[in-house]
Amino acid sequence: MSQPQFGQRAAYGANDVCYRHATRQSFTLCNRCGKTLCPECQVEHPVGVICPDCVHDLRPARSSQVKSFGKSKLRAISLAETPVTNTIIALCAVLWVAQLLLPQTTAALWFAPLHATPYAFEPWRMLTSIFVHSPSFLFHILFNMYALYTFGRELERMLGRVYFAALYLLSGLGGSLFVMWWAGVSPSAMLVPTVGASGALFGVIAAIFVVYRKLRVNATSIAVLLGLNLVIGFVPGSNVSWQAHLGGMVFGAVTMLLLFKFGRHQKHRPLVVAALLAVLGVIIVATVVFYTLTPQLVAR
Repeated sequence: MSQPQFGQRAAYGANDVCYRHATRQSFTLCNRCGKTLCPECQVEHPVGVICPDCVHDLRPARSSQVKSFGKSKLRAISLAETPVTNTIIALCAVLWVAQLLLPQTTAALWFAPLHATPYAFEPWRMLTSIFVHSPSFLFHILFNMYALYTFGRELERMLGRVYFAALYLLSGLGGSLFVMWWAGVSPSAMLVPTVGASGALFGVIAAIFVVYRKLRVNATSIAVLLGLNLVIGFVPGSNVSWQAHLGGMVFGAVTMLLLFKFGRHQKHRPLVVAALLAVLGVIIVATVVFYTLTPQLVAR
């Protein structure tokens, strides 16, 4: 009888014990080296379950690979392999210049909760606002685009173009959703406009945090980055939408968890599509409910 291939289920045998815990029986095998793993030693990875030794082996290999490339090579790879990230950065830059030259551009693209009501119904602004920055604050767009270039390209390489685009858009829409529903708590926010590019970016960074945690990589620096930028939104006079940040972070993390759970195997593609549509459905339903309840909110 032939031996089972890596990752296949097999009947227990005398040697079917965890390579790190000799008293624990298991038939789960490392998808990279074939060692037997108990649940405690299983590490989820985009290629499947791997062992802690392979996690350790992969890290220096990846680091060495990165160090072997020159700056021009890294630039060529980013342009060739991350078209979605590059397109978002280019679009945001073009719109920012347009905002400087044509001030009415900002007002045409920003989003306020009023735009999800019967009184000024323009729901597409929930999407257009996620590509807009404050035209009066250069650091705003520079920081966001640098962070997107740093985290977005890594995430796009991991997820692929379509899934990364879906994550970015759902994160941005989630940020707009939180901005919208905050008007239900504070009706005075109904007319407050928001440029929501940071909300989408928070979703990207939250997704990277989820990936690091799943792969058991130290994610302290990512957590600190998220925490500090979220706290800034609560500082009086900061003029930062913490609602968009929080919404983007929540929807980015949830979307990444779904992609990590179902998106590693081709056979799970229908489940991934269904999960992403479910997240979009939540946003649509919540928007419809807000639209329906608007007369009551205005009456308050």
